[in-house]
Amino acid sequence: MADKKAEVTVQAAQASAGSEAIVARAKNFWDKFSKPIIMAGSAVILLVGGWFIYKYMFKLPKEEKAADAVFAAERLFTKMVNAGTYSKDTINTILSGGDMGSGKITGLLNIINNQGGTPAANRAHYMAGACYLHSGEFDKAIKQLKEFDGNGAHQIQSLAYGMIADAYAQQKKNDEALSYYRKAAAENESDEIITPEALFKAAQFCEVNGKPKDAIELYKKIKDRYPASIAAGDVDKCLGRLGVTN
Repeated sequence: MADKKAEVTVQAAQASAGSEAIVARAKNFWDKFSKPIIMAGSAVILLVGGWFIYKYMFKLPKEEKAADAVFAAERLFTKMVNAGTYSKDTINTILSGGDMGSGKITGLLNIINNQGGTPAANRAHYMAGACYLHSGEFDKAIKQLKEFDGNGAHQIQSLAYGMIADAYAQQKKNDEALSYYRKAAAENESDEIITPEALFKAAQFCEVNGKPKDAIELYKKIKDRYPASIAAGDVDKCLGRLGVTN
């Protein structure tokens, strides 16, 4: 069973890398940020967090039952993310359980309610939050994602904060959104992949919400600290748009 789960993790990894680049270089933030971010954030937990969860937690006795229970929903979640097809029926099955023709699926909400405190329930909070975010249930997305604990896996925690920010942004709660975009960027400043992407999102959010000074500060931080990142590729253009030419 563990080998099968590891295989799912690798498959999710292959799907996520391209999505991150698309998100970072999106020209129209409001038109393009929602679905790609959800796709990237949903998939990356299975890449970045998989080694941490399975290496250090999977073998715990209390986790084995929960891990077996969540596997089918997790596999369907990964399949949905990789395919980029977010049907309401599939999301409902992932959240509430059901039968997709390949066997019974225990829903993420069941895992959360009945297997609380296990790493499987923790993963379920993240995946449930991503599902709710994509289906437009922003309060539920925020609640689930705030329950998620990255347990030292900073990249995943950063992505969770970013999705909380996305949910607040969709609700036009701009102060809360910006706060969480900044938290996403500050989670691990030594990371040269997720952190500059989070900074770029925060900068774009500031730019479209009438905070040009904050946007300039964030764009410059990307340029100065993460010059080799994908996000840095568009920084000079963004700064030029704000009147900064050097």
